Amino acid sequence: MSGILFDKIIFGPVNSRRLGKSLGINLLPENLKVCSMNCIYCECGWGKYIENFSSKLLPYKDITPVLRERFQQLHQNQVQIDSITYSGNGEPTMHPHFAKINKVIIQLRDIYFPKTIITCLSNSTQFYKRTIMPALKSIDNPLMKLDAGTQATFYLINKPFQKLSLDKVCENLRYFDGELSIQTLFLRGKLNNGKIVDNTSEEEVDAWLKRIKDINPRKVILYSIDRETPAKYLEKIDENTLNKIALQVRSLGIQAEVY
Repeated sequence: MSGILFDKIIFGPVNSRRLGKSLGINLLPENLKVCSMNCIYCECGWGKYIENFSSKLLPYKDITPVLRERFQQLHQNQVQIDSITYSGNGEPTMHPHFAKINKVIIQLRDIYFPKTIITCLSNSTQFYKRTIMPALKSIDNPLMKLDAGTQATFYLINKPFQKLSLDKVCENLRYFDGELSIQTLFLRGKLNNGKIVDNTSEEEVDAWLKRIKDINPRKVILYSIDRETPAKYLEKIDENTLNKIALQVRSLGIQAEVY
């Protein structure tokens, strides 16, 4: 699978299962996935570790004029937007000027679309950078990935390019003080190396629920595969199974939505 890559800084609005009319913001190269993980279900396809990725990114000075012009056009055309969403070709917070760009996005939202939320779809790995946590806390809807409750399954599903502790990821997510949402993709299947992956087993769900309870997000979004995946033999989880897991989340006093 080659994957789907976005060839513009701003794309959409597109219809999103979770966010309604979503205006996508892609801060990453138009022909290259840049991410700290290599998730087996990623719609962008397989990635690779890129040591000097910053040289491949558009600088702040080239991105902001495009943002200003497009926001003005959308406003003039009275386009409906429910969410301005950082997504695109990998992990948006890897852009070295994410925090500066975020301030511009907030200003433009306040001018042209004051009732629209700002969302960031993030894999929760860049908190070691001092600017990332404050930037994500400044937006309406930080939507953070947590696909596993155990280190082993975390590595099987998300395949980080560098050594990464799930305990540390979850510790950082607690710093949001509950002002975040968690999104989890559930799947099962057999990988090319013969290993079985399944984050819907009782053991895995119990471990994941413990982490959800500890993070205490305002909402958890549960979903499964909706597009072709890089790993070939993955199974889409049925809605009944997702709803059963969602009930366990709600029993913790946390809102849960299934898509």
